[in-house]
Amino acid sequence: MTALLVLGLAACSDKPAPDPAFKASKETPALSVDTFQGGKFDLADHRDKWVVVNFWATWCAPCLKEIPDFNAFSKTRKDVQFIGLAYEEIERADMEAFLKDHPIDYPFAIIDVYNPPQYFETPRGLPMTVLIAPGGKVSKTFLGPVTPSEIEEAMDLNSR
Repeated sequence: MTALLVLGLAACSDKPAPDPAFKASKETPALSVDTFQGGKFDLADHRDKWVVVNFWATWCAPCLKEIPDFNAFSKTRKDVQFIGLAYEEIERADMEAFLKDHPIDYPFAIIDVYNPPQYFETPRGLPMTVLIAPGGKVSKTFLGPVTPSEIEEAMDLNSR
């Protein structure tokens, strides 16, 4: 009876069922973070989309240039999910002050620089952007600033 209840509840969920064969690695990373906006971001919930994982910091000038471009791109492509990872030590009040001048329209989380996400390369510089293809495999890693057109080009190359 309990198993039927669990199966019935799972069928009502919008979340895709976890793939028991999926094994997280640097090539197929896992990521689950509490977002600054108060939600939860789990990469596993977005395996049907392209995912752009952007490591950035408030003090990084090239990162700041990317934010408005990523805001616009994230609104035009429903097949792409952005997640920003603020890779710095910063207090919530300082981030809130930063956001007044630099709004971010996609989810982001503040990442502990001493405990970065396990299945991603530790950034050697910022910004660093990881493009993950539908299905969960890393398609390309960009070190340094990247434009939406460069992301789309990498998506097109991977789709062939």
